[in-house]
Amino acid sequence: MKQVVATGKPVVSDLITGVLSGKPTIILAYPVRDPADRVVGAVGIGLNLARLQTLFSSIPLPEGSVVTLTDAQSRVLARSREAERYIGTVVQSTPSPIRDVPATQTLAGVDGIRRFFGNAIVDRGPWLLSVGIPTSVAAARIAPLWRRNLAISLSAIAAIMIVSLWFAHLLSGGLGRLRSSVRQIADGDLSPPSKSKVPNLELAQLQDGFITMAANLREAHQALDHQIEQERRMRETLQSLQRQVVRQERLAAVGVLVSGVAHELNNPLQAILGTVELLERDNGLRPEVREEIAFIKTQSGRAREIIRNLSRFSSQQTGPPALVDLRDVVAEVVQLRQRDLDASSIVLEVDVSALRKVYANFTEVEQVTLNFVINAQQSIEATGRNRGRILIKLFDVGKKVRLEVHDDGPGVTPEDEPKLFQPFFTTKPVGKGTGLGLSVSYGIIESYGGSIGHRGNDWGGATFFFELPIIDPASVPPAPSSSGTSTDDPAPVLQRSISPRI
Repeated sequence: MKQVVATGKPVVSDLITGVLSGKPTIILAYPVRDPADRVVGAVGIGLNLARLQTLFSSIPLPEGSVVTLTDAQSRVLARSREAERYIGTVVQSTPSPIRDVPATQTLAGVDGIRRFFGNAIVDRGPWLLSVGIPTSVAAARIAPLWRRNLAISLSAIAAIMIVSLWFAHLLSGGLGRLRSSVRQIADGDLSPPSKSKVPNLELAQLQDGFITMAANLREAHQALDHQIEQERRMRETLQSLQRQVVRQERLAAVGVLVSGVAHELNNPLQAILGTVELLERDNGLRPEVREEIAFIKTQSGRAREIIRNLSRFSSQQTGPPALVDLRDVVAEVVQLRQRDLDASSIVLEVDVSALRKVYANFTEVEQVTLNFVINAQQSIEATGRNRGRILIKLFDVGKKVRLEVHDDGPGVTPEDEPKLFQPFFTTKPVGKGTGLGLSVSYGIIESYGGSIGHRGNDWGGATFFFELPIIDPASVPPAPSSSGTSTDDPAPVLQRSISPRI
């Protein structure tokens, strides 16, 4: 009380035993002031700590819980359970000062029961107010929450894993399709990859970029292929032009030579044939002599044909050109060769669909077609087969008319192809051909601005063909007068006068 009067502040006493009640008591002393705010006295209130148990028991706590109030010396001031027994007992686990006590802790109380304690400081004392709940009760209360939280956590983890697996599946599917497209392009297949659904924006952008890259690669590859093909065609065209130049030079040189040879041989051959004709008129000749004379005439006739072909080769022009219907040419050739082909058991077929005419010499075009048919017949006969087949096709190709002669003979060997149209080249036995037929045909077709050539066919044989440009009838020049000179071949040697040297 003296301390309250001296300080003018409330004071709380330590734990004492009440003078009147004989119970553990705490005195709360307050100053009494006059109107001038001077301390004129002190009022002391004694608290029976044992009776605080009734106050604490009204707090709704689980079974076995306890509320404890301790002072700065860790002595129990009040307790909600068995207060008379434990008031004044020192709690050894409480540190000093009490402000160092943690807000929560787990420890055994003065009664030996292990509890979860929640601690709070009462500054007025200072006192430490602790509320302890038995760990068993806390565990029992927490167990359902723990199980619920565990179930929620497991469910959340499972959901996350399912979502992750689903997303990984989508991601791996998109990457797998991209990997397949990459492998497809690596294997040389540049077909455009198909666009598919992807799970995120990054994969969509990657897919679009890959498709664009594949398209650019495909375009570059196609451009490169096109360029290579153009270069190949240019090279083939250049080689073809080179071959044509060489061939023309050869033909020109041979033409000059052949013209001179034909002219020089013509006079001796006339003399021979004239002499033979004169001898043949002698009625006193023996039969064997007449046979020799017939042999001389036969060989001289063969020489005459060779000279005629040589003359045609050198001149390449036997008459004035005119409008020619190649259907008539085919019909004429068929009429000339049909009987001989039937005798050789060779079937001759005709497929004619061309309707337009060309500007050429009928006899020359007939000669070219006849050469093709005769060569085809001899090629089939060389195989020794009993039957054969020849097809003559005539059809329009753009601004040209094309004639083809197909056969099912042995065809042309690769070694002979470059020499087919060279003069004096022949694969026939000696005495069966002069080697001038195709070269003369080449010159005839070339002179009219056409093209001539050879290729293999599906029968395994050879196909010889030529193309001639069509001509507008209005642009055809007028035919020369009948008085003009027109020579299809050099005049037959038998019609010429016999040389005086005989």
